[in-house]
Amino acid sequence: MYKTAVSGVGEAGTMHENTNSPDQTDTESSTEATASDPATEEVVLSTSDDGIAPTVEPSTPVRFDTKVVVVLRDDLKAWQELNVTAFLVSGIAPSDEGLVGESYRDADANEYLPMLRQPVMVMTADRAKLASIRTKAVGRGIPTAVYTEELFSTGHDAANRAAVAAVPAAELNLVGVALRGAKNGVDRVVKGVRMHM
Repeated sequence: MYKTAVSGVGEAGTMHENTNSPDQTDTESSTEATASDPATEEVVLSTSDDGIAPTVEPSTPVRFDTKVVVVLRDDLKAWQELNVTAFLVSGIAPSDEGLVGESYRDADANEYLPMLRQPVMVMTADRAKLASIRTKAVGRGIPTAVYTEELFSTGHDAANRAAVAAVPAAELNLVGVALRGAKNGVDRVVKGVRMHM
């Protein structure tokens, strides 16, 4: 579910949402190929009006009509990347009622917490590009989570929100953002951003 890859957004090839392998065919030819073979028919997974995600067989390839992307500033330490990604995804999870799937269960019937039902793409950008992504996402009405550098020294949610509230949008010292929206809209906002390695 946490995905890194060599191919970036806007490069030749697209990333299947259910694999870590870049697909070097374009969307049209890929659609034709899957349409001709019922065994490889893909399901476009979208949330219904009542917020309930449809049930899909585990072996069915799935394409999502939305995309979740985390973009991290490219000068963070490893622990900071992990911390920021975790917090940003926690902001994305409640943004849509059908975004979180069902509880997990192992073969011994132990139950585990549910997680996001679609992949999370993780990318990196410099400070200026990160600010640009935030501006474009907010301008397009794409649900966005932000993490600023000041949050590394705060200890709870109220302090986090106060730190962000004290700074004008254009001056936010961003270390990461997360977006969740229509695939084409998110792709335009993060165009040219490289995948996390």
